[in-house]
Amino acid sequence: MSRIRLGIMGGTFDPVHYGHLVAAEEALAQFRLDRVAFMPTGHPQAKRHPVVTPASDRYLMTVIATASNPDFEVSSLEVDRPGPTYTVDTLRELRRVHGEDAELFFITGADAVLEMLGWKDAGELGALASFIAATRPGYDLALLSSALDLIERPPHVDLMEVPALAISSTDIRERVAAGRPVRYLLPEPVAAYIAKNGLYGGGGA
Repeated sequence: MSRIRLGIMGGTFDPVHYGHLVAAEEALAQFRLDRVAFMPTGHPQAKRHPVVTPASDRYLMTVIATASNPDFEVSSLEVDRPGPTYTVDTLRELRRVHGEDAELFFITGADAVLEMLGWKDAGELGALASFIAATRPGYDLALLSSALDLIERPPHVDLMEVPALAISSTDIRERVAAGRPVRYLLPEPVAAYIAKNGLYGGGGA
């Protein structure tokens, strides 16, 4: 029996948008993955914005956004786990569930990979999974290379350019707060969820 090749799409998804979905689909094809599990972060360690939307909302928005793709699934592993979220703990659990033969590919933004390399037990990451660093064209590769050089046992990292990553969750939140349009930046059902629940300072139902 062939080994499973599982992609794990990590991120805060605050909110999930087309850049995330395009990156997951590209990784699915480019790295011949069997499926991609979206993994909304439970309690982010280091985010640029001080306030993070409740995990239950971010999880539900991700479920809504991925529902039409049979190759995508959403995991509540990090959302359900109490305390701070560490990628190494998530990968240990996935390794336990799927076995040593499974091939795990953690997909996230290149900037997030940089942050992880300074996190808890970073030297163990490479033994648990390969990493796919999704980035927009023009990203400074030297930043990532320098960080990897500082790790005693660095994980294997493949870079994957995704033009749609120019879409920003931060920009979407600011647009919603200002009453500006977000159509074509994220799936319509996700935009409807944001509006109905009054997320990001927008007018709720």
